[in-house]
Amino acid sequence: MKSRFAPSPTGYLHIGGARTALFAWAWAKKQQGNFVLRIEDTDRERSTQVSVDAILDGMNWLGLDYDEGPFYQTQRFERYKAVIQQLLDEDKAYYCECSKERLDNLRETLMAKGEKAMYDGCCRDKALTSADHRVVRFKNPMEGMVIFEDTVKGKISIANKELDDLIIARSDGTPTYNLTVVVDDHDMDISHVIRGDDHINNTPRQINLYQALKWDLPEFAHLPMILGSDGARLSKRHGAVSVMAYRDAGFLPEALLNYLVRLGWSHGDQEVFSLAEIVSLFDLKDINKAPASFNEEKLLWLNQEYIKNATPEHLIEHLEWHLQYQKVDTRNGADLALVVASLQQRSKTLVEMSEGLKMFYQDFDEFDENLANKQFKDKVPLEVLVKKLSQLECWKANEIKSIIKQVCDELELGFGKVGQPFRLALSGNGNAGSIDLVAELIGKETTLKRLTKAINYEC
Repeated sequence: MKSRFAPSPTGYLHIGGARTALFAWAWAKKQQGNFVLRIEDTDRERSTQVSVDAILDGMNWLGLDYDEGPFYQTQRFERYKAVIQQLLDEDKAYYCECSKERLDNLRETLMAKGEKAMYDGCCRDKALTSADHRVVRFKNPMEGMVIFEDTVKGKISIANKELDDLIIARSDGTPTYNLTVVVDDHDMDISHVIRGDDHINNTPRQINLYQALKWDLPEFAHLPMILGSDGARLSKRHGAVSVMAYRDAGFLPEALLNYLVRLGWSHGDQEVFSLAEIVSLFDLKDINKAPASFNEEKLLWLNQEYIKNATPEHLIEHLEWHLQYQKVDTRNGADLALVVASLQQRSKTLVEMSEGLKMFYQDFDEFDENLANKQFKDKVPLEVLVKKLSQLECWKANEIKSIIKQVCDELELGFGKVGQPFRLALSGNGNAGSIDLVAELIGKETTLKRLTKAINYEC
C-alpha cells in the first residue's frame, strides 16, 4: 500500500493541504505502507523555491515524515515526453493548432447558448504533425461512461460526452497536470489517491488516461472541503491559513494535527487524539461526505489542553523559536523548565508563554501606569514586605507565602491589598501566576529590587 501528498509549490502549505497530507500519512501508517511526498512543480511561471521550502518546512514542523521523496516533476520531463509520444503513436492523442482567439470565441458562443464550455474536437481528425505553438490533446472516448467507486463519496459516474479532449502537453512542450499526475502515480506505485474534492472533476479524465495506457487504477478518496465560520470556502480572509502561521502564533504541531484530523473524520465523541491513536483509529471509510467548518476557538482550546498536559521539556523544544524571535535569553536566571511548568496552566499559546517568560529573565522599564496608580498608592504593604523578605534566609515559595500572610495579619489587610501590588511589582503588568512561586523563581535580589522600584514609583 502506498499513498502520497502532491502539493503544487505556488504558495505556502495551507490548512487544507496539511489535512490532506495528514489523512494520506495516517492511512499509510495504518496500513503499514509507504507515504510519498511529490512536488508538482510543472507550472514554471507560478512555482517558486520559496514555496517549495515552505512546504518542506511545514511538513517537518508537523512531523509528517515521508518514506519516499521529495520527488520533483520538473526532473521527470523525459518520462512525460515518452508517455505523450506513446499516446500519439497509438493514435490516442493528437496535435491541435487552435488559437487562443478561436478557443475564447468558442467558449463565449457555447456559454451564450447556455451550453457547457468544451473543446469541440476541431483538430481531432486533422492528423497534424508537431509544430511550434501546437498543443497535444488526449483523445477522450466519445461514448460510454466513466464509473468509479470513491472511498468517501461512493459511486460516481459521468458520461464521456461531458468530457472534452484535454490538453496533455502545452505549446512549449511541457506536460500538464492531468498527464503528469497519472504517470507519477503509476510509476510510483501509488495505490491510494487521497486528495481534496476540488480534484474530483479531474478524476474521470485521469481514469480515461489510465485505461488508454492500460494501467491499473488506484483507489480514490476525495476529501470534503473545509469551510470558514461563515460557510464560505476557507480562504485568507478567514485568518491565518498557512501552516507556519500557526507555528508563529504559538500553536503546537500536535494540537493542529489533532484539530485537522477532526475536520471531516471522527471516532465517537473523542476530541483529543495522540498521533499514535490517530494512526490506530483512522479509516478512510469514516471520513464524512459533508464539508467541515474551521473553528479557531476550538483550535485554541485544543492547543491550551496540549500545553497543559505537555512536559516542560517538550514545550521548551517548541518555545525555542519564539524565544529567539522575541530575543529572550534564558541562559542566566531561573531554571527554564521550572518557569515553563509555572506557566503551563495559564497559557493558551506559546506566544503567551514566551511573553510570560520575560519577567523571569528581563527587567522592565515601566509599570502599567493605570494599575500602578491604583496598586502603589499605599506604599506601606510594600515597605513591610521588603523589610521582612530581606531578612528571609530560605528563599522558597512556602516561606515567601508565609511572609505575605504575616504582612496581611500585621496590617490587618486582605490578601489582595498585599498580593496585588506585589504581583504588579514583580511583573510590571500584573500578569503573573502564584506570587510566592514567581518570587522564588525570579530570585531574592531581583524581587527586592523590583519591590523597591515600586515603592519609589510616584503615583
